[in-house]
Amino acid sequence: MTTTTAAPLTSAFARAIVQSEPARDNAAMAAARTAIIDFLACAIAGAGERTTAIVATALGGNIGGEAVLIGSARRTDPLVAAVVNAYAGHVLDYDDVHSSVRGHPTTVIIPALLALAAERDFTADAMIASYSVGLEAMARLGLSLGARHYENGFHATATLGTVGAAAAICHLTQASPEETAVALGLAATQSSGLRLQFGFDAKPYHAGMAARSGLLAARLASAGFGGAPDFLDNPVGFHSAYAFGAGHPGTVVENWGAPWQIVSPGLTLKAYPCCTASHPVASLGIDLHREGLAADAIDTITFTYPPGADAALVVTKPTNGIEARFSPEYVFAASLIDGALRLDHFDERPVEPRLMELAARAGRRHQESAPRMSSDPTTRFVILDIVLKDGGTIQRRFDGLPGLADPADKFREATGADACFAEIPSLVRHMSSSADLRRLLALLNQDALLIRK
Repeated sequence: MTTTTAAPLTSAFARAIVQSEPARDNAAMAAARTAIIDFLACAIAGAGERTTAIVATALGGNIGGEAVLIGSARRTDPLVAAVVNAYAGHVLDYDDVHSSVRGHPTTVIIPALLALAAERDFTADAMIASYSVGLEAMARLGLSLGARHYENGFHATATLGTVGAAAAICHLTQASPEETAVALGLAATQSSGLRLQFGFDAKPYHAGMAARSGLLAARLASAGFGGAPDFLDNPVGFHSAYAFGAGHPGTVVENWGAPWQIVSPGLTLKAYPCCTASHPVASLGIDLHREGLAADAIDTITFTYPPGADAALVVTKPTNGIEARFSPEYVFAASLIDGALRLDHFDERPVEPRLMELAARAGRRHQESAPRMSSDPTTRFVILDIVLKDGGTIQRRFDGLPGLADPADKFREATGADACFAEIPSLVRHMSSSADLRRLLALLNQDALLIRK
């Protein structure tokens, strides 16, 4: 192995990761606990998906090991568990989003940390703090790359998630800055994931790949495996490959933890089980349902977005509920007609004709005079124009994103009738010791009753 010294920016990034102390910040720790509850709700619900079982089987989920599979009484190898649990957390597209990432951090980082619990004994507080550090690393990488990374086709959950997971593991294991720099480089060289997979089973697999790759990178570096220690500085490194000339590399360490990214801008916890970009039209549809607007009264529907705001909404005519997660046309129709959006609106079954008949009357346009959408969710807007069959019109506007009112309600809705998981939200709110973490793992290591085909 050739030993070299990490370049300045990578070295500073590695030091920031391993020397961070988010446990001193009450707001960061509280936000992290809320995010973990939200993730576990999604993962328990996602454990019953047909495709989650496919992933587990394909990876040899029945092989021996001590790592917990969420929503299952089985245990397996830590690398397998990292993939399967991350997949389960993202398969319903109900998990959190971070604007600096332009993706889903928790469903990558927490599965990697939970998998490590099969090999090491650590406290719940230590895991929560390391999760916050991994999110910080992931978010700051997102800020440093700029918008073109996502716009040119990369799924940041995957590409940034590998590094975020490795950062969290290195913080938890108290790796040296030099070892951490190598681990980050090994994670970065496994970084991949394309947005063309949106609407397919492969999208949530991106989260699984990232969780596994980050964990593997940290384990390799810990064992003395070599790799380039300058992934941020090298002229053929991460930024030159992924920023497309629009990046700001120094952002990865500027004002690190001041405030923590998990506090500001913070995570968006999803109110609806579909792509975040479709949530404004969902809220508008539910409001109009409450006002008594009937689908039969509508002639045409038009959504007006700022440039780039519907980039993730890649489906206009979904054939099944999985594709429908990325269709504002369907999301609006379902929310208007049914007055709510449930998990069963977005399962594998063919979409219902009663919903698609209304969705077919919807179209999109862009307000070219508006500034191109930034990653800041507060800059999002959608304008809804409805022409009624009697000649009347309705116009509504929604700015920003609807928030999640109560994570505990979401947990109950997502886990259904599974009383065996009911203790989890309270436990996560208050856990601190290694015994508390072992209790959480035991609760997660039970078969979920909620199985969706």
